[in-house]
Amino acid sequence: MSSVAVHNPTRAKKTNVGALLEALNFFMADMQAGIGPFLGIFLLAHQWKSGAIGTVMSLGGIAGVLVTIPAGALIDQTKKKKLYVIIPGVCTVLASAVILLSQDFWIVGLSQVATAIAGAAIVPAVMAITLGIVKQKGFNRQNGRNQAWNHAGNMVGAGLSGLLGMLYGMHAIFYLSAAFGVMSIIIVCTIPSKSIDDRAARGIKNGDEGDKASQFKALFECKPLLLLAAALACFHLGNGAMLPLYGLGAASQNNGNASMFVAMTIVIAQLVMIGASIVAMKMADKQGYWLVIFLSFLALPVRGLIASYLNYHIGLYPVQMLDGIGAGLQSVAVPGLVARILNGTGRINVGQGAVMTVQGVGAALSPAIGGWLAQETGFKPAFMILGMFAVVSIVIWLAYRTQLRKACDNDCIS
Repeated sequence: MSSVAVHNPTRAKKTNVGALLEALNFFMADMQAGIGPFLGIFLLAHQWKSGAIGTVMSLGGIAGVLVTIPAGALIDQTKKKKLYVIIPGVCTVLASAVILLSQDFWIVGLSQVATAIAGAAIVPAVMAITLGIVKQKGFNRQNGRNQAWNHAGNMVGAGLSGLLGMLYGMHAIFYLSAAFGVMSIIIVCTIPSKSIDDRAARGIKNGDEGDKASQFKALFECKPLLLLAAALACFHLGNGAMLPLYGLGAASQNNGNASMFVAMTIVIAQLVMIGASIVAMKMADKQGYWLVIFLSFLALPVRGLIASYLNYHIGLYPVQMLDGIGAGLQSVAVPGLVARILNGTGRINVGQGAVMTVQGVGAALSPAIGGWLAQETGFKPAFMILGMFAVVSIVIWLAYRTQLRKACDNDCIS
């Protein structure tokens, strides 16, 4: 008897939606970051000092930190999750464009604040949409693919930014960011709203009656979640300033075209992140998330030492490869671990927002700390000090390894 292939329309539909999620992550990467590290080079060309550049970038970071938890709460409650990608996308493009009109300190500062507030909702919204489509069982694998495409989008966006910046000037980078933003909005609009299970998206288990979520105190009573947040805060306190400071250090020595150098730092890191995110996905399937996150913490101190002792041409490759390893591993492991810990609480997106907020405090303060350290002591000591912040993360992860290993393999809250 000959076998007959059976077409499964449900599976095909999920595959198509998965492809849309991956495309969304590709284009939202450049929209989410805006002009990112290129902002420092752009402002440096307009006679800004490193301290002021770091401060204005921190203003945006602090604003993003303040709204991340409320954004997560709104995403948990709403059934129109796609709006939290569309509206921030529009706001991010408009806010970035303002910098073209004026380089006044407060104009630039306000644009960064607006960009950060809008961007605070994008990541948890896409995480929620993904979780709502593939559920807990499929989240690790789909998120791993999402992050690989997100890093690819960053790499392509950075490469094009460097090329366009070199050929047509820094203004072209703003237009490229806007184009990626428009594509992101178009793609998220094509994702069928009916494919998003709102209960699964917020972490309410099958069989639980109603849509009642746990109280907010569940977040503060979950020790593994608090330890994860503390370790990430220390890591990002050092990591946040490393890339923009590395670009400024190269620009201060007039190492060729500044925009192309910054583009190279991003392209190298994002290329490694693609591989690291795939490795993280496979490691998490087999061994859980503990080792994945531990390895990500180890990368930063080594990165700081290399940035301190090697010149910008030689050090570019190992410094940014280590950045790719750390960020690539965390991009998969952190949201996956938070979703696992808080599964059943109905507060997954608030939890994602809470962890992003705490680590965002570190990332927001980092550019100011790094900028002033570089201005007062020089770039090389600044790199070394920034790298050492991750030692605290490593100590936390090892000191509480028994509790954290259990949480990384099993639900923290049932």
